[in-house]
Amino acid sequence: MSDLDQNLANLDGYLRRFRDTGILNRIAGQDQPGAGGSFATISPVDRSEICRVAHGTADDVDAAAQAATAAFPEWRDMPATDRRRILMRIADAIEDRAEEIALCECWDTGQALRFMSKAALRGAENFRYFAEMAPRARDGQNLPSPTLMNVTTRVPIGPVGVITPWNTPFMLSTWKIAPALAAGCTVVHKPAEASPLTARLLVEIAEEAGLPPGVLNTVNGFGEEAGRALTEHPLIRAIAFVGESRTGSIIMKQGADTLKRLHLELGGKNPVIVFDDADLDRALDAVIFMIYSINGERCTSSSRLLVQDTIRETFESRLIERVNRIRVGHPLDPATEIGPLISEEHFAKVTSYFDIARQDGATIAAGGTALDGDGFFVRPTLFTNATNDMRIAREEIFGPVLTSIPFSTEEEALAIANDTPYGLTAYVWTNDLTRALRVTDRLEAGMIWVNSENVRHLPTPFGGVKASGIGRDGGDWSFEFYMEQKHVGFATGRHRIPRLGA
Repeated sequence: MSDLDQNLANLDGYLRRFRDTGILNRIAGQDQPGAGGSFATISPVDRSEICRVAHGTADDVDAAAQAATAAFPEWRDMPATDRRRILMRIADAIEDRAEEIALCECWDTGQALRFMSKAALRGAENFRYFAEMAPRARDGQNLPSPTLMNVTTRVPIGPVGVITPWNTPFMLSTWKIAPALAAGCTVVHKPAEASPLTARLLVEIAEEAGLPPGVLNTVNGFGEEAGRALTEHPLIRAIAFVGESRTGSIIMKQGADTLKRLHLELGGKNPVIVFDDADLDRALDAVIFMIYSINGERCTSSSRLLVQDTIRETFESRLIERVNRIRVGHPLDPATEIGPLISEEHFAKVTSYFDIARQDGATIAAGGTALDGDGFFVRPTLFTNATNDMRIAREEIFGPVLTSIPFSTEEEALAIANDTPYGLTAYVWTNDLTRALRVTDRLEAGMIWVNSENVRHLPTPFGGVKASGIGRDGGDWSFEFYMEQKHVGFATGRHRIPRLGA
């Protein structure tokens, strides 16, 4: 039996229960059908129905918010060492079920197994990291003044809403939920309607590991209905959202009336700048990895290649050769490097840019076509002879599509890189240290890597500027979002108090 056939057989066993019972909402430790009935989740591999999913509405969100509110005092007041112990057990259980998580994620999203097999383990790492931080989440400062001992501390903000996307749903949900739980918050999770499988696995794993009922609740449904109800609900104190910039703007409006705290991780049109003094072999590997891995469906992908004109011809020639050799195929085949796009709607969006590129005057140097078959497969694509005013250079395509733009000088590279509504990440390739310092200082991006692809380090701040988002994840920055600062002043003596009306 081939590796692909073995993975398909294992997947069938994991999916059998979902086909029998569907995916229900999980509220206060109980399975609940959706008040709106159910909808089908479709595999992008062959357009087959995976199972039925609870169609959550405002009523379901309200029940989940009430459950999170009821569970909050006990979870907030639980000793941090006990919370740590539970989160550690969740991490262990995620590792134990890593294959199930990865295979379900691949079938649900179309992502290649070579990447999703690591995503489950990164989810465990997220829980383990924040579990270790839980005992010091409330740590504060002592800020003495002449008359007072001023002490600061942090307290969990309360029930929070987490809305996660469909591209790497399990890993990204743990990225949000783990620090919220470590801080002492309770959670209502609304996963993307296109990828609900692993959200169900996560809440099962968490409760089996000892998480009390109601601390983590999952409501499936659509953004305009369940998502809106969550962002508007008066009991939900904060919303952590990952998704499109346009949706982030809508969420800001929806949360305004209840003065919600928001953390928005949004889109990007990220530049990778390759100077002619760079290590071109390593730069080529990084450029290819950061746009074509994970099907190009990630916010940090380097979708604009800014390449110095002195090396442009050679670099693009090597790039074309490599792109044409990328293996597109079944996501459960270990040899596959790119699987199908998430949905028919997204497939139509990505492929529409092939004609847009031609209309704008760019060259399709590689790819630019869909593959025959039932799934939503496209060939990895490279646009050359592009300028930064073209739609292919300005709009987030969110697929395996790279736009190459030449530049002559450092100043021109910076001008092109910053000429975008977005500002999530940037990548710089140069062996000139002083140039690297100058360029990174002036780049308008929340995260920059020099001579490296995106290598996530959990203690560092993750987030963007401009239309790429508000707020930061990672390390203590996560606790700053999920917790409120509190100041207490203790008088150290009998200082003079002004006496009015004496």
